Amino acid sequence: MSLLRSERFAASLLLVAAAAGLIVANSAAAPAVMGFAQGHVGPPPFDLSVAHWVQDGLLAIFFFGVSVELQFEITRGELSSVRRAVQPAIAALGGVAAPVVIYLAVTAGRGVTAGWPVPTATDVAFALGVLAVFGRGLPAGIRAFLLALAIIDDLVGIVLIALLYARDLHWGMLALAVAGVVVFAVLSRLDAGRARLVIGIVMGVVAVATWCGMLLSGVHPTIAGVLLGLAMAQGSAMRARHALEPWINGVVLPAFAFFAALVVVPAVGGGLSWAFWGVLIALPVGKLVGITSAAWISQRTIGRRGEQFAAGDLLAVSALGGIGFTVSLLLASLAFAQSAPDRDAATLGVLAGSVVSLIAGAVLVAWRARISRRKESA
Repeated sequence: MSLLRSERFAASLLLVAAAAGLIVANSAAAPAVMGFAQGHVGPPPFDLSVAHWVQDGLLAIFFFGVSVELQFEITRGELSSVRRAVQPAIAALGGVAAPVVIYLAVTAGRGVTAGWPVPTATDVAFALGVLAVFGRGLPAGIRAFLLALAIIDDLVGIVLIALLYARDLHWGMLALAVAGVVVFAVLSRLDAGRARLVIGIVMGVVAVATWCGMLLSGVHPTIAGVLLGLAMAQGSAMRARHALEPWINGVVLPAFAFFAALVVVPAVGGGLSWAFWGVLIALPVGKLVGITSAAWISQRTIGRRGEQFAAGDLLAVSALGGIGFTVSLLLASLAFAQSAPDRDAATLGVLAGSVVSLIAGAVLVAWRARISRRKESA
């Protein structure tokens, strides 16, 4: 289990799963695997395809873990003071705005502007994994800054999912889901004692009911994971996240990456949709420009002396911000839910853009880490 808690191993597993999905989709096994992914499981109204169970169900567990970490950072961690929270927040907003502008500029008049949210996200697990592999010797504040930036980035992605992709809202079911969150929050704060196991089981039932209510309400069900993670008592939430972390890293994220990457390249290879080019350019370039410039401005205006990072360190963090993967893949599937060619093209753009950012980020992080080690030894 300790291996599955490693940021390096989690990032490697995610990359392998995405590569495996792309390879399988373009192999002789594609018809069987595609058929399995599209096969429906469950009774009405929960008769979702296997791929949607992974995207809507398993991924809610990932978002639960992210929101628990966000709750901790806001209350006790890197975002616990206004000054410490504002700088990565400004950097994150710059890293959201610049990719959107670049995507819209690249795809103007091409009929794929619906994909503008796709390049806005940063994959927390992957970015931290690359930093862990290549960043030995960097200032400790770099990881905290990247973590805060990526969490805020994901929060923006979650808000976009909630605002843009809720369809035919069923207010009764939404109220039921909200009530479930309240009950879950109350239960997590009870002094369990000997009843800890019973309360834990009841909380699990309430969490599933909340997810069902969110699904039937028309709001994307991953939002249930976000709300439950933010509402849970912090001590219980951190213990739950610790218990779930190996499963999130070893099962949830690889399964999602595999199914999301099941894209038949020849199907779009004859005439790639402009969604591909928009994401491919906006993700690495937009993040690099947006995060670096916004972070530099925030540090020079509200940052304290001694807490400011060198321009090279900011470039390295910004490059890692272009690794989109998880949330970007989800946004691609939602943005182009009605157009398979555009969805596949955007997915390929996410994979290609993330690989470009991964390589650029690894090179820049290794370069800055080597400089830091030389200074320290001197």
